[in-house]
Amino acid sequence: MKPFLSNEQIQQMADHYGAPLFIVDCDQVRKQYLALQEALPGVDFFYAVKAFPNDAVISTLKGLGAGFDLATKGEVDQVQRHFVNPRETIHTHPIKKDSEIKAALRFGCTTFVVDNIAELEKFVKYRHRVGLLLRVSFRSETAKVDLSRKFGCSADKAMQLIHRAQQMGIHIKGLSFHVGSQSATPATHVQAIEACADIINKCPIPLNMLDIGGGFPVNYDGSTADIYDFCQPIREALKQIPKDVHIIAEPGRFIAAPSAMTISSVVGKAVRGNTTWYYLDDGVYGSYSGRLFDHAQYPIRTLKSGELKPCVLAGPTCDSIDVIEEEIMLPELEIGDLVIGEMMGAYTAATATDFNSLERAKIIEINIVAESGHLKIVG
Repeated sequence: MKPFLSNEQIQQMADHYGAPLFIVDCDQVRKQYLALQEALPGVDFFYAVKAFPNDAVISTLKGLGAGFDLATKGEVDQVQRHFVNPRETIHTHPIKKDSEIKAALRFGCTTFVVDNIAELEKFVKYRHRVGLLLRVSFRSETAKVDLSRKFGCSADKAMQLIHRAQQMGIHIKGLSFHVGSQSATPATHVQAIEACADIINKCPIPLNMLDIGGGFPVNYDGSTADIYDFCQPIREALKQIPKDVHIIAEPGRFIAAPSAMTISSVVGKAVRGNTTWYYLDDGVYGSYSGRLFDHAQYPIRTLKSGELKPCVLAGPTCDSIDVIEEEIMLPELEIGDLVIGEMMGAYTAATATDFNSLERAKIIEINIVAESGHLKIVG
């Protein structure tokens, strides 16, 4: 994927703002959203705010007509500040405190996800105000992160829970699933859709919504994922779903990941054994937190040319775990040189910490389209 800033622009950003920086391109957000719309026509998208809870990203997606997938009161509060229509939100955390349910209801969100009897019981007192989605588990061997290990009931258990909800007077409006993050193939999506279609057809009550989750992949090797081809089997499988069922999805990474890059600077260097270590002003406790939490390996480059040599990139904290990459091939760097991380939008700034009381990378948004429709470029 072609970088959205030239090397000259990157250097200008660093000269003006300093480093470390986290640059967000809202135009790339728009491109990813529209590409997914083309790949899955007829599916409504609810952006998974947790992937990158950035105000400019939320504003951009709101302008495109997107809905929002929320999981906490903090995320509810954030979209509320943007005057998002609560009817354009869903609350998908399968396990919630009562205070979280109340906060979402006060906002106006009325669609929630459950996957077990204890969670179902929490909604008895709200049964006249909510419609629930029952999350079904579909394990995926090809997903980078298996989300069905922690959440979801079996397909057989789903029918039992639907029957129990009927007894409690609780409205089950549909089904949901999430096959896991970074699905290598659409096979588990297809399997899940087919199984959900069977449940919908056999269910004694009408189910009118199906949430097919996220998991749409991006490539961290610099190439561009062909999302249209990836979704082709999913499009075919969705034809099995009755036409009166509202189909939605919760993309997060696919929209956010390509939308950001980081700019770090070398603050120190040392030769340890036969290997040069470069110490940056950002690391795995900061923007590169996804190296630990998200199992992601980001494309990293510099603005310099020259003979490539194996080296180590380390972060700025005092902790020895703060190592971004080992045996990475880079030209020789000097203190002050810039290091660029690409595909950095998802589960990076969102999971960064303040460890060692270090400041996080400054977030700079570019290509923002205000609600008035005027183009605003920052930086």
